[in-house]
Amino acid sequence: MQPTKTQVWLGRITGGIFALFLVADAIAHIMKPAPVVEAFNQLGLPLNISTGLGVLVLACVALYLIPRTSHLGAVLLTGYLGGAVAIHLRGGDSVFKILFPTFIGLALWVGLFLRDGQLRRFILCKQ
Repeated sequence: MQPTKTQVWLGRITGGIFALFLVADAIAHIMKPAPVVEAFNQLGLPLNISTGLGVLVLACVALYLIPRTSHLGAVLLTGYLGGAVAIHLRGGDSVFKILFPTFIGLALWVGLFLRDGQLRRFILCKQ
């Protein structure tokens, strides 16, 4: 069950848009502008982990964007975004801030599903 060219491009665009968002987020973690510092303080996280998180996200996004390692990148980004959900839950944030990482992760998987026939067969249980 190979995806059509339209599905492949739609998957690339969907995944690419949200990958760009994660790259921008990672760069913000590395540069540490005032909003990042405020968010870390509000959530009770030490600011010294910000750079490491930014580098980690950049590495995971790179794995996601490389076709041979895209599944691994998606799994790692899902774990990272799950941690973000947990931190926002612990911090007592709004429902939007809690669910936003979930929507990002879902969009990354939808993008991968659309462009990857192997994942599509696995999820749909087709041979």
